[in-house]
Amino acid sequence: MAILEVDRACKVFGSGEVRVTALDDVSLSVEPGEFVAIMGPSGSGKSTLLHLAGGLDQPTSGRVLLGGRDLASLNAASLAHVLRRQIGFVFQSFNLLGSLTAAENIALPLELDGVRPRKAMAAARSLLESIGLLAVADRFPGGLSGGEQQRVAIARAVIGGRSLLLADEPTGALDSLSGELVMTLLTQRCAAGCAVVLVTHDVRHAAWADRVVFLRDGRLADEVMPQAGPEGLLYPGRA
Repeated sequence: MAILEVDRACKVFGSGEVRVTALDDVSLSVEPGEFVAIMGPSGSGKSTLLHLAGGLDQPTSGRVLLGGRDLASLNAASLAHVLRRQIGFVFQSFNLLGSLTAAENIALPLELDGVRPRKAMAAARSLLESIGLLAVADRFPGGLSGGEQQRVAIARAVIGGRSLLLADEPTGALDSLSGELVMTLLTQRCAAGCAVVLVTHDVRHAAWADRVVFLRDGRLADEVMPQAGPEGLLYPGRA
């Protein structure tokens, strides 16, 4: 079963003369362990699609299903529970809590779910160790590089066995090396069974994905299976 199914989703903002169709009849299915990149020009609907996929907004028409459950059918409490347990979000801004250490930031979602602090902290440290960042566990975000902060943010997003990771330009504020480390971490999460949907403008990072979806003017314009060329660029082969 697909982790995520977006079924003929449309999203309209405003009405009358200010009516804007951000998404128009878009369908997308993502399997467990699959890495899907979304590309397109500014205003093509990429972030809107990501927000619908993550339950942050509802489609004007169409459906969004997470693990086979229609998000629109859930009440507010059930929706919050499903999103907190199954979906992790990563944005260009790291959104780490400056008063908490790296490990405490990662442990926080588990504690909010009722896991005892000692157990949550042990899980956070184990996750940090698995991504090569155990040495920064007790540092505060202000003492971390941008790449380290973003990798900690990804760890926080996936802890607790979340099945879907949604990333909106997570490497946009990073240097090339830090961006590569973040992409490596995303692929590692896929190898562990987590589905990843990445919005990016960087063709080199899109080339890491199993599949690249192109949006234009709110519609699905193309879909390719990337093959890394000599400089990591996309050499599309039809899906």
